[in-house]
Amino acid sequence: MKKRAINTTKGPEAKGPYSTVVCLGNIAYVSGQSALDPATGQFVRGTIEEQTAQVLENIKVILEEIGSGLQYVLKTTVYLSDMDDFSRMNEVYARYMGPDYPARTCIQAGRLPFDIDVEIEVVAEIPQGK
Repeated sequence: MKKRAINTTKGPEAKGPYSTVVCLGNIAYVSGQSALDPATGQFVRGTIEEQTAQVLENIKVILEEIGSGLQYVLKTTVYLSDMDDFSRMNEVYARYMGPDYPARTCIQAGRLPFDIDVEIEVVAEIPQGK
């Protein structure tokens, strides 16, 4: 199997020397996504709920572009700038990721790039035939 690096066209543009998605076989590794609005190129700086929704919308678009979807997410890692935001982030996360929730790790990061408040990376399956 050969890895494939993919930079999607519908999701946010990568802000550094990394690929948006790397696939190996039918597994997709999506780089950490922020609340970057792909339409404007600007970060959503609202509440943690607004930021989390934008992050998950970005992930949804990226996964759909490669023939996957949120229902195929196997594992997420959530990085928060402040763990006091956990319950509010978690409410939004539950709406997007349920009811068959993926495995998850959530940690407080000392500081996230561009001073964002939440970043989420995912590992997802790409269903056969996609």
